[in-house]
Amino acid sequence: MSAPRAGAVDGRARLLLALASVAVAFAAADTYVVVLALPEMMNAVGIPIDQLQRAAPIVSGFLLGYVAMLPLIGRIADLRGRVPVLTAALVLFAVGSLVTTLAYDMPTMVTGRFLQGVGGGGLVPATLALVADLYPTERRGVPLGVVSAVQELGSVVGPLFGALVLSVADWRAIFAVNLVVGLVLAAAIRAAAPDTRTRGRPDLVGAALLLVTLVAGGLVFVQPPPLLRDLTWGQLFIPVVGSGRWLTPLGLTAILALVLLVVRCLTATRPLVDLRGWAAGAREADLLGSAYLALALGGVILAFATADPKLQVFSDQGLWYLLGAAAATAAFVLHLRRADAPLVPRGALARTPAWGSMLVSFFVGAALIAALIDIPLFARTTVHGDSQLLAALVLVRFLVALPVGAVLGGYLVRTLPAGVVTAVGMACAAVAFVLMSRWGLTSLDQATSTVPLVLGGLGFGLALAPVNAAVLASTDDDVHGLASAFVVVARMVGMLVGISALTTIGLRRYYAEQADLPDVRDVCGGDSRCAEFTLLLKEAGIAQEQTVFLGAALCAVIAAGLALVLFRGAPTRGVATAVSLRAQG
Repeated sequence: MSAPRAGAVDGRARLLLALASVAVAFAAADTYVVVLALPEMMNAVGIPIDQLQRAAPIVSGFLLGYVAMLPLIGRIADLRGRVPVLTAALVLFAVGSLVTTLAYDMPTMVTGRFLQGVGGGGLVPATLALVADLYPTERRGVPLGVVSAVQELGSVVGPLFGALVLSVADWRAIFAVNLVVGLVLAAAIRAAAPDTRTRGRPDLVGAALLLVTLVAGGLVFVQPPPLLRDLTWGQLFIPVVGSGRWLTPLGLTAILALVLLVVRCLTATRPLVDLRGWAAGAREADLLGSAYLALALGGVILAFATADPKLQVFSDQGLWYLLGAAAATAAFVLHLRRADAPLVPRGALARTPAWGSMLVSFFVGAALIAALIDIPLFARTTVHGDSQLLAALVLVRFLVALPVGAVLGGYLVRTLPAGVVTAVGMACAAVAFVLMSRWGLTSLDQATSTVPLVLGGLGFGLALAPVNAAVLASTDDDVHGLASAFVVVARMVGMLVGISALTTIGLRRYYAEQADLPDVRDVCGGDSRCAEFTLLLKEAGIAQEQTVFLGAALCAVIAAGLALVLFRGAPTRGVATAVSLRAQG
């Protein structure tokens, strides 16, 4: 894609960016929709509702795909272009949605969620890099703010979308909608790209093999009862050898068709899917280095995402996960020094605002997760103990203000230094958390509780676009996808580490408060359900949440201070004419 003239972006480019932004919002919504659907998903794969810990892979599988593969996808976006990665990510997201929809056991459901994570995560760096391709540095603020806004809007739309679908259908309908929307957006983005035209005849053989794979595989997943009971068709579902769905005639047919499809895509002149091109792109993007980094990130994610924050900072196996992550990190660093074309080109992130954006993003994530998790928890502890929905609606006041702040932050960064805008935003978030730490038993019933919620949402929103603008302005065009991916990864890791650390600190306060409670026999004659003793327990829970809010305020202050120091050299307000006219990736 050639660069537009400085100061001019044509309608087709705007349409392309709008479609990519919608895709980002839709994928972001899927991150939150599973919260409502999780009980039904657990039931579908035979996990009792009282064994919630066994469902952790459904969530951690998505996070693993979303975070661990981001650097590789971002680098491929730099090498192959933004549009191919956007369409491929949407197709992968759709495939993951299909597998999740048809899932019949935990492994297939986790596989589907992992593929959804890889596809959904890949949309973010490609879209942010697309903004850098289309706009010169001094005009990126607002579009970056819009992309950040729609990404966070997913946290509002996701639960509402899930609640709407679950009111009329079961959980599988959610992912069926994802499948359709993902494919439609992929086709629309492909059509909107100015340099894509269909050439030559379509690969009819490949399309036929794909159809056979989907039909046979779908029947293996679903196993329709009428076919199972039929004396003739039922033979197709009986294992040829051993046991298992995939050892049946239908399963083996699906596997064979898939193998032939892969062979066809690797050998045909004009294949249905250019697997050779993607494989070459992965090798060029440094597949070995990406594997080391994925292992390192995966270790960190599993250590914290599989933990029960009520009991521990990381899981029982967390130490081993972290040791594995440390070993993979050491191997990754050594590889970067020796490789001729490493995943992170030498000097690509050497400028202070570039690596500083990742550090700031980490603390932004650590503070943000406290709002997303602990505001509804506070509502459940105090005024909405009987309604998860009403408790979640308290957070909506925060979430609605967040995209507004994102657009405003993008506008301000055009005229003000990125560090100043980020620091102001995080200072607002810190003040909001301090105000929340003073909430009491009935505070959410008062209109004044809206002030810290809106202030916090606006504050976080203000910080999003400047962080992205700083990293894009401080890196070369050919690594914008990679740099954007690292910023997203840093924020996600910050959220995981933040929720574990802050919750553990809060629980220490809770246990300390609980230890000071009078004996239940002295208060209620031994009845732990009496109103007076319940009130004392609520006050201990409030003390816990207040401590978490104070910890989040500290994280926000750290982010503000780092932004002021590390973003001083970020040229986000202007760019030389030669740079703005440079050909874009």
